[in-house]
Amino acid sequence: MIKMLIVDDHDLVRAGITRILGDVVDLEVVGECSSGEEAMTECQRLRPDVVLMDLHMPGMGGMEAAKRIIDRYSDIKVIILTAESETPISKHTIKFGVSGYLTKGCDVDEMVKAIKQVHAGQRYISPVVAQKLALSMLDGDKSPLEKLSKRELEVLIRISKGQTNREIADQLHLSPKTTSTYRSRLLEKLDASNDVELSRICRDAGLLNNPTEA
Repeated sequence: MIKMLIVDDHDLVRAGITRILGDVVDLEVVGECSSGEEAMTECQRLRPDVVLMDLHMPGMGGMEAAKRIIDRYSDIKVIILTAESETPISKHTIKFGVSGYLTKGCDVDEMVKAIKQVHAGQRYISPVVAQKLALSMLDGDKSPLEKLSKRELEVLIRISKGQTNREIADQLHLSPKTTSTYRSRLLEKLDASNDVELSRICRDAGLLNNPTEA
């Protein structure tokens, strides 16, 4: 029996996946949660075999939670769930050991196939996601900063100047939780592992020489 943990901040999505997988022989949903922080707790408590993880959630975010789970539990496999309109993966995320990528528009057969394949120690990448990855790799001449919104650029510059989440939140009139979400998105979008790499990207683009006030 493959034990599953479903992580998504939308109740209906979690309920739908749980219901679908509940009808599949050899699969058992042992838990559901709505954030990366909860996923960390539930992985310790339930020790699932496979985690289906939404990519964008408030707080820690799906990609950071996946990385921490993989670092802490070598026996737990993580499959990222993403909307079809997103380009969710990068060389960085592949390197740190995510086992699979699925779009939320996939059918039941593909989801079950992916779960069983990663549980067996293989990697599964949805054809839709694989195509987006291939196209993004061909787009190598563009600056990675072109992916960012104006607000994300503002947060990036302040992170690169060594400001804390609280300081950034106060200056941009955001909540610390929202600032943390922006930080997670920047790590994903810019293929960075930490604030030091974000600072290097910002410095290389010449942004640290420009004064930025909210």
